[in-house]
Amino acid sequence: MENGVMMQYFEWNLPNDGALWRRLKGDASHLRQVGVTSVWIPPAYKADEQQDEGYATYDLYDLGEFDQKGTVRTKYGTRAELQEAIAELHRCGISVYLDAVMNHKTGADYTERFTVREVDPSDREHLLSGPYEIEGCTGFDFPGRGDRYSGFKWHWYHFTGTDLNAANGKKGIYLIQGEGKAWSEGVDDENGNYDFLMFNDLDFDHPDVVAEMERWGVWVARELDLDGMRLDALKHIEDRFIAGFMDAVRRERGEAFYAVGEYWKDGFEALEKYLDVVGHKVNLFDVPLHYKLFEASQKGRDYDLTNLLDQTLVTVYPTLAVTFVDNHDSQRGSSLESQVKAWFKPLAYGLILLMQEGYPCVFFGDYYGTGGQPSPHRVILDILLDARRRFAHGEQKEYFDHPNTVGFTRLGDGEHPGSGLAALLSNGEDGEKRMEVGQAHKGEQWVEITGSFPGEQIAVGDDGRAVFRVHGGKLAVWVPKG
Repeated sequence: MENGVMMQYFEWNLPNDGALWRRLKGDASHLRQVGVTSVWIPPAYKADEQQDEGYATYDLYDLGEFDQKGTVRTKYGTRAELQEAIAELHRCGISVYLDAVMNHKTGADYTERFTVREVDPSDREHLLSGPYEIEGCTGFDFPGRGDRYSGFKWHWYHFTGTDLNAANGKKGIYLIQGEGKAWSEGVDDENGNYDFLMFNDLDFDHPDVVAEMERWGVWVARELDLDGMRLDALKHIEDRFIAGFMDAVRRERGEAFYAVGEYWKDGFEALEKYLDVVGHKVNLFDVPLHYKLFEASQKGRDYDLTNLLDQTLVTVYPTLAVTFVDNHDSQRGSSLESQVKAWFKPLAYGLILLMQEGYPCVFFGDYYGTGGQPSPHRVILDILLDARRRFAHGEQKEYFDHPNTVGFTRLGDGEHPGSGLAALLSNGEDGEKRMEVGQAHKGEQWVEITGSFPGEQIAVGDDGRAVFRVHGGKLAVWVPKG
């Protein structure tokens, strides 16, 4: 969809009140009005406890329907409320992407005994012990759900590793032993092999596991009438499984079924390699761009803005890049904390929402706030979302030619009368830049829409160029008057 915008509709600190699905349903028409075209919803299935955000997955088939782990609803609500919210989003023309957490399971229903070898957490290929038996929390029979939707029961041999010996309470990383048991290939090489992340790690070399997970993917996409998925923790999951999983779901839902993956790696090369291995069957979040935005916000005028887009997915693989400023993993207090500073957020969002390439994702916390506190950025985000719909069309010209003042223009097109814009970002002093907006705009008067230059107008010359201004440390967006 042209000028599509995704919104991540949650943050870490939402209250455990079961109200999110109802809130989302009531918010659907507003989201459509401001230009949101898709919503990424949090993990919607039963976790090991009600207050969990959904990443400590227990039963993927329980969408807030069965009495398990002391609750029927999830943190976000019931299955019926979720389906009502999705139906309302679809009525408003908004696509829905479910956060699919497939790397691990926890909250077992009973323990089992099996043989393991302990490994070094910083080098999972380095064995710290010989084989010995532990008691692991690996038995899942889902007594509250039974065989409804799936009769598959999980046992120790469906996992590659676990993190707790229940017999003595010792935590560690335990490589499960048995025929064909090993850490998966096709994962990130951090810590020697990053197959294991937490809890009980699914064995994607086990054919029964692969078949069951593909069956679940098809089931949940059909049951919830999903338009796509956000795939969690990709650098810990065998890449061949992900390619096959997407093939299975798309056979059921069609080739247009969308997927964006979280491969949390600062380095561009690892993401490029992953895209090649999975045959470009998923988009990826542009983590390298996020870290550049984070670094720029930390360094201020000492950051060279000419490098802002270098070695980013949106530059090299623009059709596969989901651009974002922050999310639940980077927000303050999270495990991957790298929150972009407040002063730079308007600049960062101006970049991802107004430039031609990339599929921008707006974070719930930046729009609505975190921890119950309203966001100071909602006003500027509404302005930028409106500008994306009305003005951010046509060819892009880039002017990343000064360490402290950079900009780009959109020339507009005939399908969107009055479109076209000039955006400038400054991390230093007041700046200006002569930029081309196209001869179709010659003689027009342009105005700034973020409030930086109230009442000021700039005339576009006969050559389709003008000198546009920006205040120090600010974003400026100039558009045709009227």
